[in-house]
Amino acid sequence: MAIAPDDVQRDSVRYRAMRDTVEQMQDSLPGKLEITKEGIVHDMMSPGRPHELTAAQVSRRLEKLMPDEILAHTGTPDVEEEAEGIMRHPDVMVIAVVDMEGQGSFDPRTLIAAIEVVSQSNPDNDWVGKMRDYPLLGIPVYAIFDPRTGAGAVLSDIHPTPNGPRYATRKDFLYGEDVTIDKWTISTESLPRYDA
Repeated sequence: MAIAPDDVQRDSVRYRAMRDTVEQMQDSLPGKLEITKEGIVHDMMSPGRPHELTAAQVSRRLEKLMPDEILAHTGTPDVEEEAEGIMRHPDVMVIAVVDMEGQGSFDPRTLIAAIEVVSQSNPDNDWVGKMRDYPLLGIPVYAIFDPRTGAGAVLSDIHPTPNGPRYATRKDFLYGEDVTIDKWTISTESLPRYDA
């Protein structure tokens, strides 16, 4: 299917309008705003202690194994691909220090891996939306930690499908098992769970 220049321009204008809206609203609303192919996603709850502790522990465990020039970054900015109309904010981004330099959003194709801790209030954002968006952005490895269930998955090997790029390989794990994210294997022992 060919895309006419008018369609591309209209999509670009729509994306910039959504991005402006997110920037204006982000500080006045609780939770996190992201842009997907479907529009703006609002995770209503600010991340709680188990969520943030999981992200911090996964980051720390990875960084103990990584060379100094690679970080498991838990801060800002977002990753953004305007051509795809997507702006996401992974909980942990495995990225080279050199690729963090400069201004603006990170180029998603510079990420080595994106790691998400599943939100209590919107689990489909991590298990469905980001599983669709991250291969579109070219992020080679996507790891999901789910404190609701004490389980997760690592997805890799992007391949083309009729519905766009998707991950071909999925390795599920349970908390307590070791998990490999790209080339680093960490323990999932003692990761916190959400209260029932």
